[in-house]
Amino acid sequence: METIFAIGGGEIGKMETLSIDRKIVESSKKNHPKVLFIPTASEESKEYIEVFNNIYGKKLGCKTDVLLLLNKQITSDEIRRKIMSSDIVYVGGGNTRKMMEVWKMHNVDDLLIEAYKNGIIMSGLSAGSICWFKSGMSDSESFEKQGNWSYIRIEGLNLIPAMHCPHYNEESRRKKLIPMLSKYDEIAIAIENNCAIEFKNDVYKIHKSNDEAKAYKIYLHDGKIREKELSNNTEYKPLRELLTK
Repeated sequence: METIFAIGGGEIGKMETLSIDRKIVESSKKNHPKVLFIPTASEESKEYIEVFNNIYGKKLGCKTDVLLLLNKQITSDEIRRKIMSSDIVYVGGGNTRKMMEVWKMHNVDDLLIEAYKNGIIMSGLSAGSICWFKSGMSDSESFEKQGNWSYIRIEGLNLIPAMHCPHYNEESRRKKLIPMLSKYDEIAIAIENNCAIEFKNDVYKIHKSNDEAKAYKIYLHDGKIREKELSNNTEYKPLRELLTK
């Protein structure tokens, strides 16, 4: 079973995404699944790691581990062991561009693709949702520049052949996605905070931790932008409907 949970955003520490997190854990069909947290995008924030361990470990009963690539020397064998021995991988938010660069240095990108094809559940929020797509609209420059920065397109792992925009409830992202979409002519999957899409083999389903949160398919058709709200939060629908114009 090839499964990805892409979460648009939300404060995990405030338990804003808790019902989604619970769905991720339940999808493993294990009482105490092994969950690997990858906090590369947040510069391996100790506070973020502590919050994750509290929610997925203490709250949801998982066996948690963390993959540190920046702050310690780690061997390629250890990286592979941590990823491949997991039931679930969860990627945290932050600087997507920096994360992807570090992953390539350690071959983590290829290992995650291999793990996904082997049935390990992939999940994550913001940068941790962008990474699973062909590309994503990222605020990585905001981590690197003071004041004057722009949203940029980042290449992901292409497990989902579309452009992804997290935090789509933010007005600034809504305004900037359309020009980027027009330039690259990709289908965009836009997800608001407290909303997620589960991709399972050839079907998909919406999960919400807030009933007001939404997800959209946005694309160019005959020179015009079309935006379709995705409302299948009670049933799975064919993935081809989401990824074709």
